[in-house]
Formats: sequence, structure tokens, C-alpha cells
Amino acid sequence: MYIDGHILTPSGIQPGQITLRDGLISSFEPKTHVPDRYILPGFIDLHVHGGGGADAMDGANAVTQMARFHLTHGTTTLYPTTITRPWAEVMDALRGIQHVTQYGIPNGPSIPGAHLEGPFINPQRLGAQPPFAIPPSHQELCDIFALNVVRLTTLAPECCSDDAISAMAQQGIRLSIGHTCATCEQCQHMMRTARASGGVIGGTHLFNAMPELRGRDPGPVGALLADEDAFMEIIFDTHHVHPASFAAIRKAAQKRLILITDAMRATGLADGISSLGGQDVLVKDGIARMGADGCGSLAGSVLTLDKALKNACTHGGATLHEASDMLSATPAKYMGLTDRGSLLPGKRADIVSITPDYDIQNIWCAGTQCA
Repeated sequence: MYIDGHILTPSGIQPGQITLRDGLISSFEPKTHVPDRYILPGFIDLHVHGGGGADAMDGANAVTQMARFHLTHGTTTLYPTTITRPWAEVMDALRGIQHVTQYGIPNGPSIPGAHLEGPFINPQRLGAQPPFAIPPSHQELCDIFALNVVRLTTLAPECCSDDAISAMAQQGIRLSIGHTCATCEQCQHMMRTARASGGVIGGTHLFNAMPELRGRDPGPVGALLADEDAFMEIIFDTHHVHPASFAAIRKAAQKRLILITDAMRATGLADGISSLGGQDVLVKDGIARMGADGCGSLAGSVLTLDKALKNACTHGGATLHEASDMLSATPAKYMGLTDRGSLLPGKRADIVSITPDYDIQNIWCAGTQCA
């Protein structure tokens, strides 16, 4: 199979043709005349709770439903994300994600594992999370290690012991600072502790559910920005983060910034009342807020990654190459996915073609055209 267009290569966007064989990219050839479209690596969403009426907490069928929905918006790899609920419910959700990870989705997106967002967070910084935060005990850690599906966890450094941090790092779980009241010094201590055990560090939806950056009190934002090896998620729906803040962080954290959706069940549906973690949420004019009256805090988003790409380019000052890296190359690097994230020979043929106006045209998962 051949795909031609303006292709994103490591050295820039070039007109050419890529050849697919056995689910992989086999070659790239320059061409002079190609269709007026851009060919990008498939998008990777590290933080997504739901979409298309389904929620990751609702079991394997719901995980498949939400994954297929996000595939239509260019997401070829995703990490279904839990929410803070009683531990038994969290474990049930992880078992559902594990089932899909094990058996896959025919002609669908890849699900390498789960993102455990809570319950290892600060109860003073719940945001839209329900009030079931707990510190990680030996039993909870044994539970998730035995299941072997959690690849990324959000945690508050001040609520987790050094032993817990080290244990998760040793299991290869990425540790993402979020829903926290931690000081810069507490974050730096957690980073050192994790890295002593081989850990990889990130930050969950930067600016949200954490103290703000101040000159004399840098907090988690400052700690993450100052650390050259820390990755950072950002929800760029222009509601969670102002375009100027996005532009600033894009320049300060080049090659470390990752666009996510933090999408909820209501994503892709009409405005109205929905739910998140058993709590009412009102979606109005594309903004989700807690409560049936919509008077509470922001509650996840109804963002999709194709919209995040467009926002980054049209509102955030990013080039298409920069935005694509935030959707593919950087999350792949963060999660150790060496088989995807770029359009190089030998990589998985996870591919998205878009129009010059950033609209999705076609999608391929492991060489199979899905849309």
C-alpha cells in the first residue's frame, strides 16, 4: 500500500510517498506532485477517561467503545484513564482495561495499558475527582503490580512514601505529578527518589489541580519546567489553559510537552448533563463543569486530539511539526514506545492524513485503513 502527500519526516515536512508492508512503514520516497494533504504519525493520548458515551470505569466493552470513538479523531494509541473511586471499583476498571489490552481491538487503536489517575492524590486538590483519595499502601501496590496493566500513574508527591515511589518506578510505571499541593522541593525530592529506581517523571494536566507558578514559590510547575528530563501533559482546549500560557510553556518545554484530551464520557455528544466518576457534570458550549447546574469546577474536557492539534497551530503558535511531536513523538518517548511516534521505516504504520485546515481525512492502524 502507498500513501502520498506532504509527509512529516524528522527533518521537516516533505512531499513524498510512504510504502506500508506487514503493518509497518517500509520506505519513504520523495515526490514532486502529491495531493494537498498532510501525512502525520497517529496520535497518542495518555490521558483519556471516555468518549462517545462510554467511560473507562465501565468495563471492557466501554473501553472498546471509547477507543473506537477516539480513533475517528486520529488517536491510534491510547491509555484509558481511571478516576478516583473506592479501590474495588478502580481494580474492576483496571481489569476491564487489561482485558482489552490483552485481546486487542480488531482494526482499532492500540491500548498498551492504563493510566491510573488517583486515588494516590491530595484530597485538597481533587479538582473533578470524587473524594476517595488514599495514599498507596503495600496492598494497593501489590494489587496493581499483580495486574500488570498500569503504565502511568498520577500522584501527589506529598501523599506518597519514598518506598511507594521507588516500588512503582522499579515496575516501570511512569510517575506523573498531579492533583497535588506539593512544594517545588517536595517534587524535586520525589523526582530524585524515582530516578534512583529507574523512574521516568511527568506532570499531569499542567497548571490544573496544582499550585500556580510564583517567583518565590515555584511549586510543581516550576519543578517540572526546571527539570530537563520531565515530561508535561497539557489540555489545550483553550479553557483549561490560556493560549498565551500554552505559547509560553511550548517555548520553555520544547520536546517535553504532550497534548492530551482528559476527555470524558460526554465527548462527541450534544451539550447536556453527563457524569464523571459518579458525579453530575453539565456540558455547555463545549465546556464541562461539575454539577447539574454547571456551577462547579472544570470537569475534564470534551476535547479530541485532532481539535488539540488545530488549537495548538491556530491559537498556540505551534508549527504543524511541533504540534505533531506533542501528539506522537513526545508521548511515545515518554512511554518508551519505540515502535511508533514517527513515520520512519520499521515503525508501526499508525498514520493520520489531514487537510490543510487540520481536518481528519484518513486513518491507518498498523497498516490497516480504519477511516
